[in-house]
Amino acid sequence: MVQLLFEDIFILQRINPDGKKFDKVSRIEARSEQFDMYMQLDINTEIYPMRVGEKFTMVLAPTLNLDGTPDTGFYLPTNRKSLADKFEYVMHGKLYKISEDSSSGQTAKVEIYASFGGLLMMLKGDPSNASNFELDQRLFLLVRKV
Repeated sequence: MVQLLFEDIFILQRINPDGKKFDKVSRIEARSEQFDMYMQLDINTEIYPMRVGEKFTMVLAPTLNLDGTPDTGFYLPTNRKSLADKFEYVMHGKLYKISEDSSSGQTAKVEIYASFGGLLMMLKGDPSNASNFELDQRLFLLVRKV
């Protein structure tokens, strides 16, 4: 069984808060229901359009193999079932930065940054939700609308 690094249901709050920069990509801002995590994520909206107010499940996983075997880094097309079969939008990338943000004056929050071929993600929230993450870790981001 795949051990997921993170899973939660998010509500999309804003699209392109700083204005539209690219034709086919939008930056979304969303907040999770269970862990109260804040996320900014670049999405290719030409192939996966999203609207404000939509709910979606977002999962971060180290592999797509259902038995949990590590990802080899090579794509081999097979008829084997994978975690991706349960989702509508999948990206592969690398976690490049983990930092703490204590500027709000309240409890410290952790910020997790990942790049998926130039499409960026920032996940911010309670440090206890970041215990499974490591710097330079390869990961898959999977999204499915609820």
